Amino acid sequence: MRRFVPPLALAAALVATTAAPAAADPVDDPRGIGRQTLSEGDGWGSAGNGTTGGSEASPENVHRVSTLAEFRAAVGERDGDTPVIVYVEGVIDANTAPDGTALSCEDYAVDGYTQEDYLAEYDPDTWGWRDPEGPLEEARAASSAVQAEQIRVAVGSNTTIVGVGDDATITGMNLRVHNADNVILRNLTFSDAHDCFPGWDPGDGGGGNWNSEYDQVEVSGSTNVWVDHNTFDDGDNPGSELPEYFGRKYEVHDGLLDIVRATDLVTVSRNHFEGRDKAMLLGNSDGRTTDRGYLRVTWRHNHFDGLGERAPRVRYGQVHVHNNYYTVRDPEHFGYSLGVGKESHLYAENNLFDLHDGIGAGELLRNWGGTDIVEHGNVLLTEGSGRLTPVDLVAEHNALRPDDQLGTGLTWVPQLVDEVEPVHAVRGLPRSVGAGLL
Repeated sequence: MRRFVPPLALAAALVATTAAPAAADPVDDPRGIGRQTLSEGDGWGSAGNGTTGGSEASPENVHRVSTLAEFRAAVGERDGDTPVIVYVEGVIDANTAPDGTALSCEDYAVDGYTQEDYLAEYDPDTWGWRDPEGPLEEARAASSAVQAEQIRVAVGSNTTIVGVGDDATITGMNLRVHNADNVILRNLTFSDAHDCFPGWDPGDGGGGNWNSEYDQVEVSGSTNVWVDHNTFDDGDNPGSELPEYFGRKYEVHDGLLDIVRATDLVTVSRNHFEGRDKAMLLGNSDGRTTDRGYLRVTWRHNHFDGLGERAPRVRYGQVHVHNNYYTVRDPEHFGYSLGVGKESHLYAENNLFDLHDGIGAGELLRNWGGTDIVEHGNVLLTEGSGRLTPVDLVAEHNALRPDDQLGTGLTWVPQLVDEVEPVHAVRGLPRSVGAGLL
């Protein structure tokens, strides 16, 4: 199924998809992936001025980096609108000192903070169910600030960051596309941006929870962003192996890819999102009414693999979710896939849900204060048989939750989409997404 914007609207909304280099780059890129741009009509990211990243960079603004210092210098904010291409080679570990030695959580701790003392001090059996306060909580916050200074890296406008080969990895980093325009992230593995100093919130969720900072990639207040052919995972620190304290998992991770604070015009394509509990958030507060009219995002041809929830959870924005492959497993940790939040406008079509371990179709949606979701063409892959079975996600949800109904009111129709593929074409998707395949 093809949908096109009327010709006059296209002329105003879209830009050309290719840009030839002015001269030979000082980096070997025989396929030219560093200068590729988002195609016309390829989701919301192609609207407005389009997403071209650093494709027009002059040779002196093309960089090949392999250390944290090189990476930080290459991607950061710049004077003017200078386009930049940054090729990442090998592993860049944000938890690395300038001399190349590894940094541990103990290296960030200040003012006498230790995890052992924190757990002993604020154990609800002795402290009670009130918020942590006092010198040890202050030491935790100060230690967290030290880590944030080390691992947070901001990306400037008109930037393309692309991995070299099949093993380019950014680990331990909170990469922030913050108040930037025209950014491309491709062919990278983003791994384990762990928080060394999670805070205990006894009032969260009725029984308390550990809350952590640091999304692996956070897109905030930005416009025209393309996230393509990347892998997002927990690396050597999987959430399934985290311990419990105070009866709750000691959560050291936040989101894999969060898109928040009036970000607009984003396409997320052909990525592998693996294993995270709370994976992807669009809009981070019901009360942030300034997000109205923004958060327009397309998610297409991604593999959502073993995620607990938020694949994605949506507030406010017009969000098109099509031709994605959902591997849904582990009922102990699975909550839902698509979250219908406040004033959200979700349009989900031709997605494949591969359900395991007795998880039912009624669990795939969750109402977080929304009203409607448009969905059609979605199917279940029946475990063991290999058959694709059409599913009405809203009907299944409403049957499971009769007191929390969702409607199917149509408030918009996606226009910026080259093609919505037949859903059977999604079956082989997991073999063709993620880093290392460009």
